[in-house]
Amino acid sequence: MAFRGGKWLLLVGRQNSFAEAWRSRKGSPPLCWKRYCHWSAGKSLDPEVRAFLEENTEVTSSGHLTPEIRLRLLTPRCRFWREKPDLWPYGDPFWAIYWPGGQALSRYILDNPCVVKGRSVLDLGSGCGATAIAAVMSGASQVLANDIDPIAGMAMILNCELNHLNPFPIAIKNIINSEVGNWDLIFLGDMFYDEQLADSLHHWLRTCIRIEQTEVLIGDPGRHQFLSHSIHGQLHKVIEYSLPEYTRQENYGLTSSIVWSYQPSNSSENC
Repeated sequence: MAFRGGKWLLLVGRQNSFAEAWRSRKGSPPLCWKRYCHWSAGKSLDPEVRAFLEENTEVTSSGHLTPEIRLRLLTPRCRFWREKPDLWPYGDPFWAIYWPGGQALSRYILDNPCVVKGRSVLDLGSGCGATAIAAVMSGASQVLANDIDPIAGMAMILNCELNHLNPFPIAIKNIINSEVGNWDLIFLGDMFYDEQLADSLHHWLRTCIRIEQTEVLIGDPGRHQFLSHSIHGQLHKVIEYSLPEYTRQENYGLTSSIVWSYQPSNSSENC
C-alpha cells in the first residue's frame, strides 16, 4: 500500500478522510448485540475478497508487542507495500497495520487476563481485530468488534482463523453517538487522530460511563491530537510499553505506547 517514504505519509494523511467517514455514518437506533452484528460464527466470506486478502497480506506475529497473536498485515514483502495506493481496490486498508495503541491494549490484556475474564467487551475501531482476539484469549464472556470498514470485518474473521478462534460478532457501522450498550469494558486504540472525532468519542464515552458504569481503556502512542485534547486531563496512565524496532520504523519516531484508563471526574455532568 505504498508504505515507504512519502507514499506511507499519504496513507497516514488519509486518516482525515477516514475520520470524516466515522463522522458521516451516524449512530443507529437502539441497539442490542444481535442487531449490531454483520458477521458472526458461521458467516462465510466472499471467496474473491478472501483470495485477494490472502494473496496480498502476510501472516506475521513478529515485530509487534504480541507475538502470541498471528495477523494478516501489509508488510514490506507484500506487493502493495510499494504500489500506488489507488491500486488497492477496497479503500485504504488501515486495518492492515497493527497500530501501536492497539498493540499496547492487546499486550495489557494478555498480561492481565483478569481485566476481561467473564466480562463483556466492545473493541471500538477494531481494525485487524487484535485487541478483540486478545480479549477472547483472556476469557472475556462476550466480545463485539466494531469498525466502519467491511473489509476490516473480513480480515478479522481471517485473523480469528489464524489464531484458532471462532469468529466473534463484528459490527460494521459507526456506533459512536448511538444508544449506549451494556458493555463492561470498552477498548479503543489509535482513535484520536482527528479533533472532531475525538470530541464525539469524548462525549459518547462519558455517556457510557454515566449510564452503564462502563470501564474505558484507551491505547495511544502519544499523538498530538490525543495529548492536546481535553480528554487527556481525565486519563490515568495504566502502563507504558516500549515499542519493538519494527513498529518504531513503521511509525516514524514513536518509541512507546501507553494504556490509559478514562475516568471523568464527574461523568454525570453534561458534555
